[in-house]
Amino acid sequence: MIEQVFRDEWGRVLASLVGFLGDFDLAEEATQEAFALAVDRWQRDGVPRNPGAWLTTTARNRAIDRIRRDRVLAAKLPLVAVPDAVADSGPDSGPGAEPASEEVTMSETSIPDERLELIFTCCHPALATEAQVALTLRALGGLSTEDIARAFLVPTETMKRRLSRAKNKIRTAGVPFRVPADHVLPERLAAVLGVVYLIFNRGYSGRDDLAAEAIRLGRVLADLMPDEPEPAALLALMLCHDARRTARAPDGVLVPLEEQDRTRWDHAMIAEGRSLVDRVLARPSRGPYAVQAAIAVLQTEDQIDWPEVVALYDELVTLTGSPVVELNRAAAVTLAGAPERALRLVEGLDLDGYQYLHSTRAEILRRLDRPDEALVAYRRALDLASAEHERRYLERRIAEVGPAD
Repeated sequence: MIEQVFRDEWGRVLASLVGFLGDFDLAEEATQEAFALAVDRWQRDGVPRNPGAWLTTTARNRAIDRIRRDRVLAAKLPLVAVPDAVADSGPDSGPGAEPASEEVTMSETSIPDERLELIFTCCHPALATEAQVALTLRALGGLSTEDIARAFLVPTETMKRRLSRAKNKIRTAGVPFRVPADHVLPERLAAVLGVVYLIFNRGYSGRDDLAAEAIRLGRVLADLMPDEPEPAALLALMLCHDARRTARAPDGVLVPLEEQDRTRWDHAMIAEGRSLVDRVLARPSRGPYAVQAAIAVLQTEDQIDWPEVVALYDELVTLTGSPVVELNRAAAVTLAGAPERALRLVEGLDLDGYQYLHSTRAEILRRLDRPDEALVAYRRALDLASAEHERRYLERRIAEVGPAD
C-alpha cells in the first residue's frame, strides 16, 4: 500500500511544493526527505488517514528547516506563509503523524490543478524538447535521474546537467507556475501533449514503466481538462496501443499488427479507448490526436478497414505535415492493397536516418517480390535499430528473404 501511495502522491506533493517555494531543487529535496521519513514511520505506525496531507505538510516543514539552516528564513518567510491547518493533518492525527512546524501547516483541501500547472511549467517553450520530457518525468513521474538517463541512452551525469540547466532556466527566466492564459493555451497544450506522447513512445519501444507513466500523465490531463478534446484523444490513443503490448513481442520478437494473437489484447483498455474516441469525435472539430486515436480504434477491429485508415491518414497528413505520418500512411496504403503507390510515397520521403523508413520500405519491396532490394533495406533498418525485439524481428526477416545474389 505504501508503494501505491507514493506513486499516487509524488506528483501532487512536488507540484504543491514547487508552487509554494518557486524553487524546483528545494522542492524536490524536501519531497524526497518527506517520502523517506514516511517509509520509516508508516511501516512502524501505519499509514495516516490522509497520506497526501501528511506528505505535503512534512515536505513543507522540511523545506522551512532547510531555509532556516541556510539563514535566509527572514527573506523567504513571506513566500511560505499558509493558512492554519485542519486538525486531521496536525501532530495528533493518528498513526504516522508528523510534528507540525510552528511556521506552516497544511489544509486538507488540495488544489488538483497544481499537477497541471507543474506539467505546463516543465513544458514551457523556453525549454528544449528533451529537457521538457526529462523534467516532466522527474517532476510528475518521480523517476530517478538514472532511470531517465537510461531512457534517453545518455550517461547519468549528462542527464543531471540537463535537468539542472532546465530548472535553472525556469528560475532565472521567471517561468510562471500556472496554466497559461486562454489565448495561449492551445499552443502550450500541444507542447504538453507532445511531451507525454514522446514519453509513451519511448516506453512502447521496450520500457513498460515509461509507457505506464505516460498513460498516468494522460489521465491526469484528461481529468483536469475535461473541456479540451485532445487530452482525452491522446489517452485513447495510448490505451489502444498499450492494449496490444503483450501480443506485440510475446517471445521477444516483434509481431506485426496483422499477425498478432488478438486473444492476448487487453480488451478492457480497448473499450475504454473506444469510448473516449466516440466522445471526442462527437465534437464539431478534431485535432491530430483525435484522428490518430480514430486510426488506433479502427486497427482493433476484427476486419480492419484499411481504405478508411488511409483516408484518416490523409487527414492527419494535412493536419501535421509530418513526414513520419506520411510514412505511416504509406504502410496503410500497402495493407490497403496498393504497394506500388506506397513505394512511391516512401521513396519521396527524406528520412534516411530513420529506422522505420527502411523497415517499411523493406516490407513493401518484399510484398512486391523484390527480395534483393528488400534485403538491403532490412539490413539498413537493422543498422539503425536499438530495441532488441525489433532487431530480432529484422534478423528473422533477413533470414526469410535470404542472401542477395
